[in-house]
Amino acid sequence: MQACPATGAIPPCQSRQPARAQAGGRAFARPAERRCAAGDSGAIAPGGPPGIAFSALRPGAQLPADWKNLPVVHGKAMTRYTLAEDGGTTVLQADANASASALLHEGNIDLNRTPVVAWRWKAQAPIEGADNSEGAREDAPARLVFFFAGDKDKLSLGDRASIQLAKSLGGEDLPYATLMYIWSVNAAPGSVIANPHTARVQMIVVSGQPGDAGQWQTLRRNIAQDYERVFREPPGRITGYGLLTDTDNTRATTRAWYGDMRFLPAP
Repeated sequence: MQACPATGAIPPCQSRQPARAQAGGRAFARPAERRCAAGDSGAIAPGGPPGIAFSALRPGAQLPADWKNLPVVHGKAMTRYTLAEDGGTTVLQADANASASALLHEGNIDLNRTPVVAWRWKAQAPIEGADNSEGAREDAPARLVFFFAGDKDKLSLGDRASIQLAKSLGGEDLPYATLMYIWSVNAAPGSVIANPHTARVQMIVVSGQPGDAGQWQTLRRNIAQDYERVFREPPGRITGYGLLTDTDNTRATTRAWYGDMRFLPAP
């Protein structure tokens, strides 16, 4: 993902402007507190359990209104997210063509009650030339993204300087921390890859082994435990989360599919 503090994301609701979250030099419009008109609903009703049941929707239907396709940097091409049928089940299809945008939702997850995320995804193929440890090649066919709040005064001088630089150039604050689960062939599952631009973005590889391409995978991770493992402190409040398929650095074309995403109590 390219380092650039400029932003230009679409606000999730007309009634208030959202804050923007920047991950790895990319800026997302972080979904704001919902103050939208009645009738704004999705597969899981506002105020209900967090997550998304794409399987409860119709292929070709509009995406739920509380999920927004938001650009990562102003002027970048948008990844296309549509509802499609796969094996008789409705899933989310992501098509990236030298593009980078994320499908995001506000952070309505209580990690004390439901710290586990469970989901399915399928990547058509690895992205040729992609390497998440190198800024110029930092793309992935499939990602889950989580933004966290925290006390920025506790950060190192270098991290605070990076946040201040991003704000002065782009006018937007970085989130305190960003955690991603990614599909990558460059490291073994369980590996942690620091974003090449900032240590405040950490990526955990969960897919990408030989034989994974073109196959549905059912995955489950404890977000709270993973956050504490990579950032060495308990997680703060999640301010936003979503899905991301991007090829803006490699200029490649890729396709991935996402199944239902649920948040569950720890075993």
